[in-house]
Amino acid sequence: MLNNIIAIIAISFVTVGVIWAIGNFTHPAKVSTTNHIKGILLVAQDNLFNGTNPDIIGTVNVPEKLVVLNKDFVRHDLIVDKLNINTAYLSPEQDFTTAIASKTSGIFEYYCSLHPITMRGKIVIKTP
Repeated sequence: MLNNIIAIIAISFVTVGVIWAIGNFTHPAKVSTTNHIKGILLVAQDNLFNGTNPDIIGTVNVPEKLVVLNKDFVRHDLIVDKLNINTAYLSPEQDFTTAIASKTSGIFEYYCSLHPITMRGKIVIKTP
């Protein structure tokens, strides 16, 4: 009886592995090319943005292109409440393009709503 249970579990693991492998061969991950992006690129990976959650520096009344790219295996988003930026959830390899623009100087917090403890940083808008 115990041998039958072990055999069923082993067959289940093998079946799941084969299905996963077939899915990866028939639908390979898209290779994202980011060398064409002008502006600011925030890459969500390992529950951080760009590895360090960097400060983003901008200037009053000067819009700056912002691209958020999810290179992780889980969903992420980017929220900046005071600048009305919300990317919605980004699946792996998805990206979102928006602009950072403010009529006033200040410090604005950005974060991932799914991982707010580890994925947060500041946007600093300065006067020219």
